[in-house]
This record gives sequence, structure tokens and C-alpha cells, in this order.
Amino acid sequence: MKTSFNDQLDITRRDLMKGGMGAASLAAVSAGAAVPAAVTAASVAVTANAAQAQQHAASATVTQPATGIVMSPDYARTVAQMAYVWGWPMVNMINRRAAITQAPEPGHLNGVLPAAPRGQIAMLNDYIEPSETFVTCPNEDVVYGLGFFALDEEPVVIQVPDFGDRFWVYALYDARTDQFGHLGKPYGSKPGFYLLAGPRWSGLKPDGTTDVLRCPTSLANAIPRVFQDDTPEDRKAIQEVINQVVAYPLKDFDGEMKTIEWAKVPDIPGPASSGEETKWVVPDKFFDQFGEVLDTVDPLPGEEALYGQFRLLLDAASKDPELKKVLVATAVETEDKVIQPFFQWKHNGRPAGNGWNRSTNNAQFGVDYFNRTGTAKSNMFDNRPNETQYFYTDHDGAGGELSGSGSYAITFPAGQEPPVNGFWSLTLYNDKHLFHANDLKRYSLGTKNKNLKRNSDGSLTLYAGAKSPGGDKENNWLPAPDGKFSLYIRAYWGKEAILDGSWQPPAIEVAQ
Repeated sequence: MKTSFNDQLDITRRDLMKGGMGAASLAAVSAGAAVPAAVTAASVAVTANAAQAQQHAASATVTQPATGIVMSPDYARTVAQMAYVWGWPMVNMINRRAAITQAPEPGHLNGVLPAAPRGQIAMLNDYIEPSETFVTCPNEDVVYGLGFFALDEEPVVIQVPDFGDRFWVYALYDARTDQFGHLGKPYGSKPGFYLLAGPRWSGLKPDGTTDVLRCPTSLANAIPRVFQDDTPEDRKAIQEVINQVVAYPLKDFDGEMKTIEWAKVPDIPGPASSGEETKWVVPDKFFDQFGEVLDTVDPLPGEEALYGQFRLLLDAASKDPELKKVLVATAVETEDKVIQPFFQWKHNGRPAGNGWNRSTNNAQFGVDYFNRTGTAKSNMFDNRPNETQYFYTDHDGAGGELSGSGSYAITFPAGQEPPVNGFWSLTLYNDKHLFHANDLKRYSLGTKNKNLKRNSDGSLTLYAGAKSPGGDKENNWLPAPDGKFSLYIRAYWGKEAILDGSWQPPAIEVAQ
């Protein structure tokens, strides 16, 4: 008897609660050493071998942690807290991959979320629905895609159609949530077939492919984003091009552009939403999955000592049930005291002026663990800073907490909207960092909107609150829930003033 997708997701969730993904579902993930993107197989082999030789030489001369020691609970607690903060994004990634790749074919999970088997992607055919809870801070300016891969054993071909003047970018993420490769309008990428390969894949660049993009880890995912105006005409016009945004294993590559009519793919039944983001990291079971991360994600330069301490911790806990209880208790406490505060924007990124914060090192975190984990908790899958800069706040310009009981005005002086080569938007999220369903079905305003009303001096005022500002102002209004909410500015393909921080978001004023 076949197992339904819904049943498989339930099994995955039970596996999480019981202590891990299971060997079968993750056996395809291979370890990966960091190597440059878009290089030939031969040069990758030389680079990887050289890096491994250096690591082996270093490990031969540096004393490693001694096993068989009796670790005190307080020492274990200290190391475990750092392990939890460091590993949180990667455990998050392997659990998302395990759930999404259970889709029997590319389609839309609950009619809302793109989902596909491993090695493929699915695309939406319009903006994402407000009921989406796969990831926080979704974007209502683009048509999204999503897919997860195991690139060492199964390289993937991803198609790039001719987008014309339309903004697009394919964000390609490794297991750490860092982007690899450069594929999109900001890079002048050409239409064609691009091969995504892992660090240990030893094949040659296939004839007919445009380029090879190397991921530093075997586990990877892709999230294409294609800009769409908020008009019926553009919803129709975009279909032909997004239907060519397709990915598939290398064995299926034949040099011909494949097409999938994304508006007609099946809806895949899945678990009902709880109204908040799916809990991808279960503190009680974190350390049952943590070894998977250490085994499949190679250390960055300088991280070898961390890996040594983390492996020692797991080794000691595997031999001492009481110590394992300390690890579990530490994970639960760290989730509450360290991870949860990242959901407040004041604890995210750096101040950007006028009560806003801005993203930092997004999708190129390296060893910036603070921003990597903060982003994974609050708004996972950012684009690189040159692709998108994010500004966010929970407060008005005077420091008051944003609430639907109030009315707010955000005025961009004439000529001082976010300076971008792509597009910009202002999005409103509820206290879960998700959309607030409303009768206008309106969740963001910006470049995509063609009916915004400007002030007589050329400035642009946008409004936020549970109550409509009335009249012509309603075109510029973002409906808010009755309780707390956040505001979030995206600046896609920002100009220099965005990148260097000289442009600041306007102060949010309490409207009279």
C-alpha cells in the first residue's frame, strides 16, 4: 500500500519527536569541503584535495580532545549552549529538506507551498498565499519556487529562461544557509542550463550546459524569485516564462528546455497549519540530530576546534545518560533564552536609523553565527546584501510598539524611496512574522503597485493599522491585525546608498 504525502509528513514529524530523521532519509547527504563556485571538475578536485591535505596536516600536529574523560555537567552545559546556537540553522535545514522532499511529484503543498521530490523544484504561479507557514517573512512581490538537493550523488540542472527586463534571482543555499553561485539579473546571467554540483562530485561539465555552480555542501536548496506587478495583465504575462523555471537531476538532461505549467500542477495534501511557522527545530531532539550536521558539513577554516569540542560533547553524552539529560535541558533553556529573542527585530542585524534595524551579512554569514542564527529564527532564506537589503522594526519612530489599535504613517520624501535597480516594497507581518489575512488581500505595497496615491509635493505616504485611513488613502493602506505587528522594507538590487547605509528608512509616525 502506498503511503500518502500527508502520512509521510506525519511520519517525519514523529521521527523528529523520537530523535532524528532516520538513516534512510538522510543517507544521501555527503560531506562537503568549501570550494569556489562555477569551476571545472578538474580544478575542484585539485582544490578539494589540497584543502583536505592541509586539514590533515594541521590535525596531525595539533592535539585533539581526549575521549573517555569524565565531563562535568557544568562543562557540558557550556559547550552544549554554543553547539545549540551554532547548529540551529543546519538542523533546521535538514528537517525542512526531509519534509518537503516527501512530495511525490512537483506540486503545491496544501495548494499553498511549492514542494517537490529531491532533485527537483516546484514553482508557484502567483504570489504566495497568506496561509503559508513554511517560512517566516514571506515575500508578496515575487513568484517563488522551492526545491532541495543532494548534490554530490545527484547533480541538478536548473533552467534559466529569457526573463527579458523582468527582475529575477535564483537564491541557491548550502546547508549553512549561505548562498553559493551567482544566478540572476544583478549578475547579468544569461538564459540556459546551469549545473548545480556538490564539492565531491567528480563528473565533467556536460555539453550544452552554460556553467557549473559548486555548492560547498552536498545538501542544498534553491528558491527562485521572479518579480511580478500586482496587475491582472502581468499575472498573465509571467506565466510563459515561469513555466520554464524547472530543475531536474542531471540524468534527465537532454539539452531541451522543459516546461511545466505551474498553474495546473496538483495540490498535495499536507498537515493543517497551526497559524505559526512549522517548528523545524525540536529542542528535546536537537542533539540526536546534531551529529548528522557534524558528519555532513565540513568545518570552515578556524572551526576545527569547535568541531572537536562538539564531537567530544556527543561522545561523552553517549556514554552517560545523566549527561545526555543535561544536553536536552540545555537545549530547551537555550531555545527559550537565546533563540526566541531573535524574533524581536531589535535583536536582529544592526540599527539602520529612525527605529529600524537592517540585515547584516545575509546569506553570506561565514562565521557570523549571531546573524546566521538570528536570521534562521526570524526570517530564514534571505538573499545576499547586493541582491536584497532588509529593514525591519516592531516600533514606531518614538519607540512605541506597533499595534493595530494605532494608525501609522510612513512617508518617503520625493525622490527618497529606497534607491534600487530592482524593486522595493513595504510589507506588514503579524506577531508570528506571517501575513495578516484581510479582506483587501493586501500584504505589501511598493514598486509592484500601479495605483498608489502620491502627495502634492511628490512624496509618498503609506499607512498601517487595523482601521482604514479612508478615501484615496486606502490605496496606500496596509491592514494590520488588532494586536502587535511588524513592518519590513525590502530593497532588491539596491544602489550604493542602500549598500553603504547612507539611505535610511523614514521614521514611522503615529497618524492623527
